[in-house]
Formats: sequence, structure tokens, C-alpha cells
Amino acid sequence: MLLVYPQRQARATEVTQLQVERGDEGVRLSALVRFDLPPVVEDALLKGIPMFFVLEADIYRDRWYWADLHVASAARTIRLAYQPLTRRWRVNIAAGLISNSAGLRATLNQNYDTLPEALAVIQRVARWKIAEASEVNPDAGHRLDFSFRLDLSQLPRPFQIGVAGQRDWTIAVQVKDRLRLEPAAAAAPALPAASSTEAGK
Repeated sequence: MLLVYPQRQARATEVTQLQVERGDEGVRLSALVRFDLPPVVEDALLKGIPMFFVLEADIYRDRWYWADLHVASAARTIRLAYQPLTRRWRVNIAAGLISNSAGLRATLNQNYDTLPEALAVIQRVARWKIAEASEVNPDAGHRLDFSFRLDLSQLPRPFQIGVAGQRDWTIAVQVKDRLRLEPAAAAAPALPAASSTEAGK
């Protein structure tokens, strides 16, 4: 008798927590991004192909007489790789965006025993500086654009051709909402989770 098991429904990528603080040292963003790692992505990792996740944040100041003014932007690249010899997972975090020709100048390198441990670090953004304090006027209105995605352009060329347009490789979310700043000591979320939307919708 052949048993057919239903496929597990993958959880859509979503931002379940998002907080922005403004202090003397700058504007810092904290977030929790929830997603399930697709089996095809995990299989590629186990075959030695690293994955790159990109975070981007942009702040715009309201202008009633013209288009909103872009006042600050920040980007971060996270590399996830499996090391077969040690059977451990390595996470590298670097400021800015990278290209295939540029090396990853990581500011944080850490090894983990399991994939869930490594993913937990990737999914949690802790007090990431996205702007100088002087760039955001607390008396003016601002908008925040925050995005998180798996960067398929960093895959080897044969993989890029094979995964183009395949939903199994899609890990992406984007949040666009009013920027509600919290004092540096506050812990309340700055944006509700309901404001997060999947990229492409």
C-alpha cells in the first residue's frame, strides 16, 4: 500500500516584530523576520552552496510640496554556509551590499552546531544602526521602508538560471509604514506586524 503524506505548508515570510529607536548614538532598528527555509534551499546549502540574505532600510522625510526626501539608508548582507568537514554552520554578517566580484568583508563571524541555531541569528535583527540621530528630525513625519530577501544573484550562474521564477526559492518581505520612533530605553514595537507584506504582492 502506498502512503501519501501531505506536504507541509511553508510559512510565508513575515516581519512579526519591528522597533525603531532614536538615541544620541543614532537610529537603530530591531526586527524579527519569520520564514521557513525551503527544502531546495537547504539541499543546496548541504551541497556546499552558500546563501546570501540582504537587509535594506530607507528613511524618507515628509514634504507636502514635493516628493518625500530620502534622508538615510542602510544595508546589510548575511552569508549562511555549511561546513561539511566540521558539520557546522557558519554565519557571516557584513555592512552594505556585495557583488559577485567583491569579497565579503564580514564584521561578525560565528559558527553554530545546527541549522535552526544559525537561522535564529539571521532572523533576528538587534539594534542595527540605520541612520545618524541628526538625519531624523523628531518633530517631522517620516516613512520607513524595510526589506529582507534571499539574494539569488549571489548563487552560481547555473543555479541562477535554474531557479529563475521558482517560488520555492522565494524568501522576501517588505514593510512600508510610518516611522514611529521610540526612546532608546523603550521596548514597545514601533510598527505592527500587520503592516508587513510579502514582496511581489
